Amino acid sequence: MLIDAGVAVLRLLPAEAAHRATINLLSAFGPLVLRAPADSARLKVHAFGLDFSNPIGLAAGFDKDAEVADAMLRFGFGFVECGTVTPRPQEGNPKPRLFRLGEDRAVINRMGFNNRGIEAAASRLKARSKPGIVGINIGANKDSVDRVADYRAAFARLAPLASYVTVNVSSPNTPGLRGLQDREALTALLSALAEERARLSARVPLLLKIAPDLDDRALDDIADAAFSGGLDGLIVSNTTIARPVLKSARAKETGGLSGAPLFVPSTRVLKEMRKRLGSKLALVGVGGVASGADAYAKIRAGATLVQLYTALAYEGPGLIGRIKRDLLLCLDRDGFARVSDAIGADVR
Repeated sequence: MLIDAGVAVLRLLPAEAAHRATINLLSAFGPLVLRAPADSARLKVHAFGLDFSNPIGLAAGFDKDAEVADAMLRFGFGFVECGTVTPRPQEGNPKPRLFRLGEDRAVINRMGFNNRGIEAAASRLKARSKPGIVGINIGANKDSVDRVADYRAAFARLAPLASYVTVNVSSPNTPGLRGLQDREALTALLSALAEERARLSARVPLLLKIAPDLDDRALDDIADAAFSGGLDGLIVSNTTIARPVLKSARAKETGGLSGAPLFVPSTRVLKEMRKRLGSKLALVGVGGVASGADAYAKIRAGATLVQLYTALAYEGPGLIGRIKRDLLLCLDRDGFARVSDAIGADVR
């Protein structure tokens, strides 16, 4: 009840101020959060060498600087992804740059990888002593003259401290970044990261986060690069630059759109990548997840794991438990003993 009231109060603040206040509160009081009940064994999944107590994770963007990962795990997430982190600190784009679209249950952001850099993130990840799967999402600085070198530096510094590393080449808010999804550029990037992982002698799972605004040829290229580049998984998808019919006054703001309107296009791309990759790589479904039914649809479309963020801003942390309970009901309805049995059910 108190948490729900707090969420309502935070929504009275401008979006970015509310986000910062949330991080500050969790930093101060996170250790006092009661740990969520243990998950049903039916929700356990195995992906890229890791065992997850449940498939519901927090997407990158919420905890950019790895400040509150353990607090978020206490709310019941099966894993938390921090970032996006760049080698050097950067301010990001001018404010305002984060907009609620309440009528559409959506958000538009043009944050621009605002973060405190890899050293700040490294110090926080290194200080963690609690169990739990925490990944890190890495990117390139906006003014970088060698973006591959940026990814390589971020991977080298953070990979030994994280459960997995996600390469973000799909944010629409850093000019030219999405060009790294092109076959030749992506192959070069993944090759460099494979070399860095070999040099570190650390078998840290490597994931790639892709955009939802890709045609079939681009998806074919990414699938080929994923196989040849040694990836362990794909995160599908980032925010979209497309603008479906929206009701909110802020609908024409530039930036990436997330939330409910992203569910259908991101799930379509997820299913397409499952067709191309089969079960050889784990897929993480992101985009518009706001219920157990949404998470279940992502899983049936091929996702082993599911992430959310925007819905959390509207519903508060109680949403996590509701999603897991509803997910179990979906399994019961369709006769699946465990969530892993439902993965890719709509693509088989």
